[in-house]
Amino acid sequence: MPAGLCFLIATFLWGSSFVALKAAIDIYPPSFVIFLRMLITLLICFCLKPWIKRFKYQQGDWKWLLMMSLAEPCLYFLFEGYAMQYTSASQAGIIVSCLPLMVAFFAFFLIQEKLSKQIIIGFGLCIAGSILLSLVSPNTDHAPDPLLGNTLEFLAMVCAAFYVVSMKHLLNRYSALSLIALQGLSGTLFFAPFLLFIELPAQHDVNALLNILYLGSAVTLGAYGMYNYGLARSSVLTAAAYSNLVPIFALLLSALLLNEILTVWQWASIAVVFIGILVSKRHAHVEHANV
Repeated sequence: MPAGLCFLIATFLWGSSFVALKAAIDIYPPSFVIFLRMLITLLICFCLKPWIKRFKYQQGDWKWLLMMSLAEPCLYFLFEGYAMQYTSASQAGIIVSCLPLMVAFFAFFLIQEKLSKQIIIGFGLCIAGSILLSLVSPNTDHAPDPLLGNTLEFLAMVCAAFYVVSMKHLLNRYSALSLIALQGLSGTLFFAPFLLFIELPAQHDVNALLNILYLGSAVTLGAYGMYNYGLARSSVLTAAAYSNLVPIFALLLSALLLNEILTVWQWASIAVVFIGILVSKRHAHVEHANV
């Protein structure tokens, strides 16, 4: 399967995850949602064990494996899970627009990929647009505290960027499915203690549980599987560029399924973010011209 098609499917699934996560967290505590999501992923990976290449640890990789697991799913889902309590699915999707530029920074420091002036300017514009989006967003039923929620989502994107770069390094040494299984295991163990400090609703909600099932199967397993498959066959920055589609899918699905409506100032903030992305894209064109 072409890498571009893998990225397209992955970004659509990630865009839909904001809607599903919002629906689940409206009923259940974030830590319970993420724990059950990770457990579902782990169980599915266990069922797919015959198709998972035998995991053979290579000396010195423990730092990369530990940091990958800590960045995502542990801290990433912790930040994003609580972010969705305070911000809307559409606003959270827009914050994802900053991911490619964050990936560029981590790629520069960790795997020595070139960092240009365009990337730095674009990164600044994306941060400014994200802050503006938070400040101008009104408090609503979908977003009771957008400043806090969008800040937490931004921290989640920092974790996601580190994950992408570390995953690129590890995919040269391990299979994508075995790394997803490791994520399921680490996420389940990380979020299990949180269950001791939460209170579940008196009655379970079937729709919310189905959304968690969707998150643990189609999103965590499907999206990460597709993304990692494509990532192994392309550059880090090319893979990260496709995440620009996530907010588009998130906006469309939020409008269709959650009836979310953005204000004029929110659209202006979104424009600033996308201008930052367009500026950063000049980096890729310059690189291509110099090759």
